[in-house]
Amino acid sequence: MRYARGARGSGSARHERSRAPGSATVQNGFVIVECAAYRDRSIVPTDPTVHGLSEIAGTLTEPDDFVWVLLQDPTYAEFSDLQRVFGLHPLAVEDAVTARQRPKVDVYDSSAFVVLRTLKYDEASDTVKLGEVSMFVGPHYAITVRHGDWPRLDDIRERAAAQPDLLAYGSVAAAYHVVDTVVDAYQAIADELTEDVEEVEDAVFAQAPAESTARVYLLKRELVAFRKAVVPIHAPIQELLSDRSKWPVPEGLLPYFRDIADHLVHARGTIDTLDHLLDNVMQARATQISVQQNDDMRKLAAYAAMVAGPTLVAGVYGMNFEHMPELHWAVGYPLSLLLMAVIVVVLWRAFKRSGWL
Repeated sequence: MRYARGARGSGSARHERSRAPGSATVQNGFVIVECAAYRDRSIVPTDPTVHGLSEIAGTLTEPDDFVWVLLQDPTYAEFSDLQRVFGLHPLAVEDAVTARQRPKVDVYDSSAFVVLRTLKYDEASDTVKLGEVSMFVGPHYAITVRHGDWPRLDDIRERAAAQPDLLAYGSVAAAYHVVDTVVDAYQAIADELTEDVEEVEDAVFAQAPAESTARVYLLKRELVAFRKAVVPIHAPIQELLSDRSKWPVPEGLLPYFRDIADHLVHARGTIDTLDHLLDNVMQARATQISVQQNDDMRKLAAYAAMVAGPTLVAGVYGMNFEHMPELHWAVGYPLSLLLMAVIVVVLWRAFKRSGWL
């Protein structure tokens, strides 16, 4: 389990990283991945600077008009001008910049602040890479902040552009597309973890090496991360759907958000099922170890009994008494050795027949 975030270096180092090909660009004080304004469900030319955003924000008057800004790992300094332009709540800005927040939905007057934990399965290392997406959603603006290398926010914007009917619901439609993309990935994570759990289960019952025990603990940690992403966000979304007075979700988007809530319920059920399976695997492994230990103890007891027989014979014939008739027998010594061998063979066959050896 890894938390995939941009390094928190100096400001200059961050700007150098942002100018790398294919990454975000620094636009007049904050890191922009993508910026677009929507009017009448169509994109209008937008100057991706503080001045340009301030100007375009003043022209967005229709309910479905909004500007969508996508940011990557911004600092406080990079966010300050954006906060001033859109009147963002300082507590929400602090959470968006510092990241590693608990998934949640906070409502401030007519706007909402949403935090989501992003998960991406890394096939090479069989681990879940963690990230975070924060969103400011208000009248005529949607600001998305990404920490980590997934999802590609410009791809989300293109996905939204392919569904212009939803854009009629304004900035809340942008929020839906981001949340839907993140939650859809949870199902992929659930499928991958299910496959991993089945592999561990097969390995344990096939009496594979004990490394399977360590892998069970690693998978338990992955499930904990998965649970921390899914469980906290489910209740707020359900609350928004049941009490629209808190933050009015447009009527036309309610079925889409209900679908997201259903996906979260399914993901939560998968987590519980996999966690239960891993508990059963651990219990089965502990039972296997206990049985093996009992088997080892029986073998040790059997070998000890086999050694005790000859020891008893040798002890009797080793006693230092004057009147022991066997001491003067010519065949006394070979008979004692034969008796020892007979005792060992008889005990060995008895233990073998009973399954101790």
